[in-house]
Amino acid sequence: MSVNEDVLEHHVHQLDEKVDRVEGQAAAPTGRCKSPGMLSHIWELFERPDPNSKPKNPLTLLKLSPCQAYTFSVAFLGWMVDAIDYFCVSMSTTELADTFGVEPSRITSALTVTLMLRPVGALAFGIIADRYGRRIPLMVNLFLFTMVELASGFAQNLSMFVGLRAVYGILMGGEWGLGNSLAMEALPVESRGIFSGILQEGYAVGNLIAAMLYYAVVPTLGWRALYWISIIPAVVTIALAFFLHETNAWKQARQAQRASAKPYYQIVLNMLKEHWLRCIHAILLMAAMNFLSHGSQDLYPTFLKKQHGFSPKQATIGTVVGNIGAIVGGTFFGYISEYLGRRRTIAICAICGACFVPLWILPSKFSLLLVGAFCMQVFVQGAWGVIPVFLSEISPEGFRATFPGLAYQLGNLISASASQIEATMGEKNPLPELRDGDKVPDYARVQGILIGAIYCCVLILAVVGREAKGKSFALDDRTDAISDEVHKHAAMGSGARDSSAKGSIDSESGKQAALPLASARSSQNIPAV
Repeated sequence: MSVNEDVLEHHVHQLDEKVDRVEGQAAAPTGRCKSPGMLSHIWELFERPDPNSKPKNPLTLLKLSPCQAYTFSVAFLGWMVDAIDYFCVSMSTTELADTFGVEPSRITSALTVTLMLRPVGALAFGIIADRYGRRIPLMVNLFLFTMVELASGFAQNLSMFVGLRAVYGILMGGEWGLGNSLAMEALPVESRGIFSGILQEGYAVGNLIAAMLYYAVVPTLGWRALYWISIIPAVVTIALAFFLHETNAWKQARQAQRASAKPYYQIVLNMLKEHWLRCIHAILLMAAMNFLSHGSQDLYPTFLKKQHGFSPKQATIGTVVGNIGAIVGGTFFGYISEYLGRRRTIAICAICGACFVPLWILPSKFSLLLVGAFCMQVFVQGAWGVIPVFLSEISPEGFRATFPGLAYQLGNLISASASQIEATMGEKNPLPELRDGDKVPDYARVQGILIGAIYCCVLILAVVGREAKGKSFALDDRTDAISDEVHKHAAMGSGARDSSAKGSIDSESGKQAALPLASARSSQNIPAV
């Protein structure tokens, strides 16, 4: 369709002015999000929450339609399966090191490689999902990393194992953006917070299942069987994903993509030009959050076994208790973020979590370490419970699979060395006393320093950022308004610029369309196919 772009640009500009004049600074309730980093907005975190905005009954928020529940369940299971496969490595670090004849720090290189390559998958699968749909890419992703997980159990040396985990990292990087966009687009606005926490804790549930599988399988069948058995949940998830339907939000975006005349690369460049500061902030926040989660989880079983001399059974119990805390924290703080706000909730978790670092690493009694692990993961995953909805809401339109997934995984890339730093520094700085004539790595000191510093970074980034709580993902109004104007100006031509713009603005329909169209304008146009 041939359209006079100057006319449409003029009309959109007038609509933007109308919105600013009528609505003033009412952007926040509509979910519009400007770039983060403006220090003038720090004060928002210290304001009292709106007394008229009471937390809703969580049981009411948990009620979904069958289609919404099914879509969310598949997204949750996909992320859970990812976590099971990922934590198979951290659970079996000691056994892998013995099999391949290397130090545990060499095994953690497999974790590092996995994390480093996740942005590749996030970018590739995110672009495909935003342009062509979420369902098929999700099924392909799950199938491929199931094959890689199966092959990992047959690895004959460390190089082969690390190579397989590198491929797995690409596939794992793609899954989170796919599942998160599916879930957040399918959910009611008021239910996003609590389900964001539940979705992210698919990671903790996967960690929990991996720990139980380790305890049940490895002592009798060995570490290889752990990788083979762990593909069973993935096969079930693939079968369920086959019956998924694309979300209405994506279908509407697809229609807008077809109507756009701009090439995709230009849309991406325009988005980066307008939202570059938002992108940088999201990546830095995700780097800090990933340092927090991987630094507090990946090496913890090794810390319990090698520094404290606890049995594999006790290490498994510690992991299970920590993940129970993670599930509780993620769900609760995801829910409460609907009342407190996303950034304030993350900041509270950072402050409270830092207070429990000593209890997490210093006690010699196993029972006290369990309490510390539980409390630590309540706040680590409490902050993480807000992340899926936070990233989805600040995403520019048309990039809801790419933006959150890529920001998340670029943060993973920056934090990829977390477990390796802890393992290497712990081995280079052993405890003064020997155990059975061998040096004992001082993992506790390294973990304490790292996690304490990262909590400070999370707090700062949460304070200086911005959020778009309650942003509408529905494109019906915006798509209709843009489509109407395109058809109108295509028919009337450039000669009708003044009368068309004036008539639209002064009319009742113009008033209704002003805010959605300005919102679409601020997000950059939906990508073209």
